Amino acid sequence: MSRNSPTPRRAAAAAVALAALLPLSACGGGDGGGSTDASGKVEGEITFQTWNLKANFKSYFEDLIDGFEQKYPDAKVRWIDQPAEGYADKISADAAGGTLPDVVNVSPDLVVPLAKAGLALDLDKAAGKYEKEYLPGAWKAHQIPGAEGTYAFPWYLNTGPLFYNKRLFKDAGLDEAEPPTTYPELFDDALQLAKKSKGKAATLANVPTIEDFGRYGVPLLNKAGTGFTFNGPKGVELLTKYKELYDAKALDGQALTATPESSGKKFLTEAVAMNPGSALDLAKFKKEAPGLYKNIGITPQISNTGKDNMYVMGVMVNTRTKHTPAAVAFAHYVTDARHQMSFAKKVAIFPSTQGSLDDPYFTKQDGTDETRVRVAAAQSIKTAVNYTPVVFSEQMKVELRNAVARALQGKQSPKEALDNAVKGCDRLLKQS
Repeated sequence: MSRNSPTPRRAAAAAVALAALLPLSACGGGDGGGSTDASGKVEGEITFQTWNLKANFKSYFEDLIDGFEQKYPDAKVRWIDQPAEGYADKISADAAGGTLPDVVNVSPDLVVPLAKAGLALDLDKAAGKYEKEYLPGAWKAHQIPGAEGTYAFPWYLNTGPLFYNKRLFKDAGLDEAEPPTTYPELFDDALQLAKKSKGKAATLANVPTIEDFGRYGVPLLNKAGTGFTFNGPKGVELLTKYKELYDAKALDGQALTATPESSGKKFLTEAVAMNPGSALDLAKFKKEAPGLYKNIGITPQISNTGKDNMYVMGVMVNTRTKHTPAAVAFAHYVTDARHQMSFAKKVAIFPSTQGSLDDPYFTKQDGTDETRVRVAAAQSIKTAVNYTPVVFSEQMKVELRNAVARALQGKQSPKEALDNAVKGCDRLLKQS
């Protein structure tokens, strides 16, 4: 994500806090006294809350609001921007006090407790006519398993390709022009690279996360949204393969405690052959590791499903707004194709609207590193999905990570470790 927008990790942590606080105060169900009819006249004053965007995009949002108010002279928008830290606490306090803004910038995991509390407008009912304007995967990102409805307009997306070290692939006898694209290919190549380098170079620096299980094709959650299923045969198969990589030193020995920063350093020093990254990383490689830079390859994320993982931000309408037509109209205005495209040219994100990714800005190379990465990511995001279940909290991620560690260290079998992780995650799900 952009430095000026909330990261997926930060969003997840915020969702944990919101889920814990909101049920204590917000009344659940219903529309809270507001109207769900968005067909009336666009008028009245509404509040619009963003998440850590004012510092660097003040003029963009002021121009956006001016344009909306010119289009709808009887409507007024008051913009509020909240800092990243404590964002969920602020939403919870506003929800409890009945002061939640009319239009709110949210991530999918923040939507869940708000929707369950009856505070997020169901757009399938109130604004379903707009669904066709957005990428299918993006529109579905704000749906809740086991429940009907879509609870936010999709706004900006993010994803990223993989970097790989062509020299390490070539030295291992692999075709540096044909990097792996599926997990079976990845596992085969990783074992060969570890063997040829005599354990000096690993292919991966990170243990599998819930997104990896999703890209592998593992069913993650039952249809009712009441229990996790990643401990099935396919999930066990994935973790068993990672155990094989770990034992063969094809997975870096410090993967159990890896952070994005440490993984990036491993790739920079050519200790691992593949790692996700951004245009900022390319600039760093060019300056600090020119030998690596000249051997950088860019490839899509590894996936058995043919679809990459994406992160989504959305714009939610509060059911308690006194001006539903204006709130829905503004939420749509913020996220329509023209304004998403304009925003994407100011920050390293991708629009969620149909056709936008066919713009030359996302398809034409100009020789710069920034464009190399942007074009590579844009090619995959059209069909990408958010693999992380919206109900999968930060605490659940810890449960899974600990289970993976136990399996890789041989303390438990992959099956036993995942069974225990599912039990823990199901317990947390019921508590929420």
